[in-house]
Amino acid sequence: MEFFRFQQRTIPFTRHMLALNLVSLVTFVLAVVFLVTRGLNLSVEFTGGTVVEVAYPQPADLGQVRAVVAQLGYGEVPVQHFGSARDVLLRLPLREGLSSGQQSEQLLAALRAHTPEVELRRTEYVGPQVGRELVENGLLALAFVIAGIMLYLAVRFEWKFAVAAIVANLHDVVIILGFFAFFQWEFSLAVLAAVLAVLGYSVNESVVIFDRIRETFRRQRKMTTREVIDYAITSTMSRTIITHGSTEAMVLSMLIFGGPTLHYFALALTIGILFGIYSSVFVAAGVAMWLGVRREDLVKAPATKGDPNDPNAGAVV
Repeated sequence: MEFFRFQQRTIPFTRHMLALNLVSLVTFVLAVVFLVTRGLNLSVEFTGGTVVEVAYPQPADLGQVRAVVAQLGYGEVPVQHFGSARDVLLRLPLREGLSSGQQSEQLLAALRAHTPEVELRRTEYVGPQVGRELVENGLLALAFVIAGIMLYLAVRFEWKFAVAAIVANLHDVVIILGFFAFFQWEFSLAVLAAVLAVLGYSVNESVVIFDRIRETFRRQRKMTTREVIDYAITSTMSRTIITHGSTEAMVLSMLIFGGPTLHYFALALTIGILFGIYSSVFVAAGVAMWLGVRREDLVKAPATKGDPNDPNAGAVV
């Protein structure tokens, strides 16, 4: 099914790939600079803090709870329903001079000033050691994902495509992290999950384009590599618009209507999807082109069948 037809005229994407790849390189370098100089604003799950669960006699107003927490000087703190609309879970960052118990008592007193029936269900202290383990496990998960993607693409296509896809995926991940470092948005486990989701999402688009490139090489023997890449990208444009348009609509709905709990998760997905489309077309295909991918890399010539006693039988043509 095609709602958008572009095949009547092949769009010359490769003509602009050098300039766009230079833009990508500059953006990538800036993201790395922001990560080094500003760093990520890690959430309580990574830095350690106090997890507090409270129960209200009626459905809790999360906006009011956040206002109370802000009055205590905590700034933006994860506040969400836990189990039911009456149960609320809060994650308070470490505060110098206050123990975990003192933090929970201070918070409970402030909440009871507005709703005296609030009950404290539990208080847990999350130490920095747990945060370090989460960081290490998150980086390990990222490394396994990247290694798996490279192995899959190297087996299914060719090592040049594997390198191109990983460069494009790292481009997406680092730029997402660069945005979070520059604006100092909170980086939580939900955001890490979004980053891992973007890796799979981006490589899916790259695989679609790579598969069309291989198919075009098989069918069009007289086309140059640039012409094949242009044709492959143009022929998948309708699918790209429909797929990414519907996905982006869903993610934007989470961003706009999902509330503070889903805000940064949806924001990371929004950035990742937009740059994932761009990187699959201009970065992944561009790097594959710069690496010199050609028809012989993807289409192996069949062996001839002849007399088994003929020394030339089985020679490739």
